[in-house]
Amino acid sequence: MESLTGQQRSDLLDIIDARHGERSMILMSQLPISKWHELIGEATYADAIMDRLVHCAERFELKGESMRKMGAKLLTEIK
Repeated sequence: MESLTGQQRSDLLDIIDARHGERSMILMSQLPISKWHELIGEATYADAIMDRLVHCAERFELKGESMRKMGAKLLTEIK
C-alpha cells in the first residue's frame, strides 16, 4: 500500500463529494480504518474524506480466516 498522490486525493474527494448525500457507495478495504488517514496523506484532505465516508456509513467488519488461506489449507490436506 502506498500513500495517495495529491491528484489521487483530490480525485477521491471529488468523487465522494459528488455522491455524498445523493448516491450510495460501497468501499471495501483490507486496511483497517485506523490506518486510512495515513494512507490518504495530507491531513486536511484525510479529514474531509473520512468525515464524508464515516458520517452516514454502515460498517461491516469481517472476521475469521481468509478464504485464500482456507483454500490453501484444504489443498494441503488433500495431497
